[in-house]
Amino acid sequence: MSSRAPFTEPFRPTSEGAAWLASAGTYPRSTAAYWAERPTAPVVLPCGTAFDVVSAPAIFGRRMLDQLWGEGPGSGPVAEHRGRMLLFTAPGTARRLPALLDWEEWGGRTPAVPPLLCHGSGDAVTVPASSPTTPATGPGSRSESRWLVAPDTRHPWLPGPEVVLWAAVRAARAAASSAVRISIFPPADQGAKVYDVSRRR
Repeated sequence: MSSRAPFTEPFRPTSEGAAWLASAGTYPRSTAAYWAERPTAPVVLPCGTAFDVVSAPAIFGRRMLDQLWGEGPGSGPVAEHRGRMLLFTAPGTARRLPALLDWEEWGGRTPAVPPLLCHGSGDAVTVPASSPTTPATGPGSRSESRWLVAPDTRHPWLPGPEVVLWAAVRAARAAASSAVRISIFPPADQGAKVYDVSRRR
């Protein structure tokens, strides 16, 4: 279980978290060596073995993350890359989640959920710089790729398809209920949020 809060510095994996990420590839030592040489460089990792990834539009992804940490079990590692939120999930999630979303929308019980891209076996994703020596980036960072919840253990808890579905449905309902609200005040700085990671399973 993690003891370090997401959305607070440092936004980088621990050495154990980096080892877990590297284990996704065919040659973990080569990946680790690459990070040692280029600690600030993003890297492409395959999905389907150590993790799957669910990619959501940034705003909706933040709402899902709020649900996971506010009312749910927490999340696994989470990154932002080029305007999308990458939620690291249990292997097999990419295969099962689309069917669950189709069933929910067909049943008419939830507002529309924006397209979620599911990356599983045979896919690969670009993850932010993952060396433990990567310079930390705070909420004001303009990097197109950064960690929001960095991996910090060799065996992180990863949500499965049912948990991701729950978060997506709750996020869609929350968005629908707040659509009619009008405020003269600017939105709160999302980068300032702190979640209690001790709740993560």
